[in-house]
Amino acid sequence: MSSSLILICVLAYSLLLFYVTWWTSKGANNESYYVGNRTSKWYLVAYGMIGASLSGVTFISVPGAVGTSQFGYLQVVLGYLVGYVVIAYVLLPLYYRLNLTSIYSYLKGRFGNSSYKTGAFFFIFSRVVGAAFRMYIVVNVLQEFVFDDMGVPFFVTVAVFMLLILLYTYQGGVKTIVYTDTLQTTFMIVSVVLSIVFIAQDLNLGVTDLYHKIADSQYSKTFFDDWQAKSFFPKQFFGGMFIAIAMTGLDQEMMQKNISCKTLKDAQKNVITFSGILLIVNILFLVLGALLYIYANQESAPLMVDAKGKIISDSVFPTIALQHFGTVSGIFFILGLISAAYPSADGALTALTSVFCLDFLGLKDDTTRTEEEKTKIRHRVHIGFATVLFAVIIIFKLINNDAVINELFTWAGYTYGPLLGLYAFGLFTKLQVKDKLVPLICIISPVICYTLNSFSKELFNGYKFGFEMIILNGAITFLGLWLIKRKSLTE
Repeated sequence: MSSSLILICVLAYSLLLFYVTWWTSKGANNESYYVGNRTSKWYLVAYGMIGASLSGVTFISVPGAVGTSQFGYLQVVLGYLVGYVVIAYVLLPLYYRLNLTSIYSYLKGRFGNSSYKTGAFFFIFSRVVGAAFRMYIVVNVLQEFVFDDMGVPFFVTVAVFMLLILLYTYQGGVKTIVYTDTLQTTFMIVSVVLSIVFIAQDLNLGVTDLYHKIADSQYSKTFFDDWQAKSFFPKQFFGGMFIAIAMTGLDQEMMQKNISCKTLKDAQKNVITFSGILLIVNILFLVLGALLYIYANQESAPLMVDAKGKIISDSVFPTIALQHFGTVSGIFFILGLISAAYPSADGALTALTSVFCLDFLGLKDDTTRTEEEKTKIRHRVHIGFATVLFAVIIIFKLINNDAVINELFTWAGYTYGPLLGLYAFGLFTKLQVKDKLVPLICIISPVICYTLNSFSKELFNGYKFGFEMIILNGAITFLGLWLIKRKSLTE
C-alpha cells in the first residue's frame, strides 16, 4: 500500500471529522463544551465510548499480546462488567444528585479544598501521560510505516495530528466528541471485523472452521490458575473490576460524556449497554490476535523482532495488514488506526481543559467574568493542553526507550488508586479527615505500591502483582485517610 494512498485516507477521514464538527458546533457555548448541554443521546454516548475506551493501545497491543498471554485479557474484561454495574448504580446517582460538572467537586464538599485539588491534579497528571502514551503508540506506527518513507519528521506528524484534534474539539467540546466518538468507533470495529474476514478468507476458513482453528490453537487459553503469576484469574478479574471503577467511574473524561445525558436513567442505560458492546469488541480483538499469529505461522510471514530476536507484539497487526493483504485491507487498517488515534487525545483534551477551568480556575462559579471572557480563557487553556500533549509525545520519542515510557505510563496508572481510596472513604464512611494532609497520603500510597511491586518476588515468595495493584493502592489510601481522620469538627 503506497504512502500517498494512506495520506489520502488520513485527509479524507479528517475532512469527515471536520464536517461532523461543523454540524455539531452550531450554537455551542461553555455548557455545550463541558457537558453537552446535558442533551446527549444515551445510545450515542454508549456506542461512542467504545472508541474512547479502547484507544490505540487496544487496537495495536491487544491483538499483538495474544502471542504471549493468549485470551487471558478476557479475564480482565469480565471484571470490567462488574465494575460498570457499580458505576451505573453507585457513582452515577451521586453525580446526578449533586448535579456535578466536574466529578472532583464532590471531594470539596466531602473533605475540603486540598482533597478536591488533589483529585483534580491526579486526574490531570494521569490523563496527560496516558493520552500522550496512547497517541504516541499510534502515531509512531504511522510514522514507521508511512511518513518516514515520505521524509516527514516525527514532530511534524505529531503537530499535524494535534492541530487537527485541537481544531475539531475547540468549540463544541463534549457536544462534538459524542458524535465524533461514534464515527471513530464505527471505523475501528469495521477495521477489526474486515481484518478477521480477510484472514479467514486467505486461510479458507468458514465460521465453524474459524472457531475450531482458534480453539485448537495455542492461543485460546483464557483462564489461568497460577496464583503467583500476573495472569491468575482472581487478580485479573477483580483488578479489572476496580480498574473500571477507577479509570472510568472516577475519570472526568469518561464521566463527562455520561453526565451529558439528559437523565440518570439514560446515563445508566448508556453504561450497561456500553459494557456489553465492550465485551463483544474485546473478544473480536482477541480473535483477530489469534488469527494474526496463526496466519503468520502458517504462511511463514516475517514479523518484526527486537535485538534479542523476540517478536515486537505491537508491530504484528500493522505488519500483516499493510504488507500481506491487499489495498482494501490496508485502507481499513489505516482508518481503524486513525480512529484509534483521535479518541486517544480528543476526549482527554476536552476533559483536561474542563478540569483545569472548573476545578482550578473556578470559571463555572465565577460571577466577575462574562461568558465571552470565560470562553476566551477556556480557549487558551485548550490550546495550552494541546501544546503540553504535543511536548510529552515528543519527549517519549526522544527517550526512545520502551521500558522508560512504560514506567511513566505505569506511574500514571498508580494515581487512580488514591482516587479510588478517596471516593471509597467518602462514600462508605461518615468520617472527616485532616484535609491538608490528604495530598501527602495520596502521594505516599503510590510510592508504597510501586516499591512493593518492584520487590514483590523477593518479599512475597515469588508472587507477582497484576491488575490487583489498584485495589491495594486504594486500600492503602483508605487506611491513610482513616489514620488522619478528625475526632471533632474543630480539630
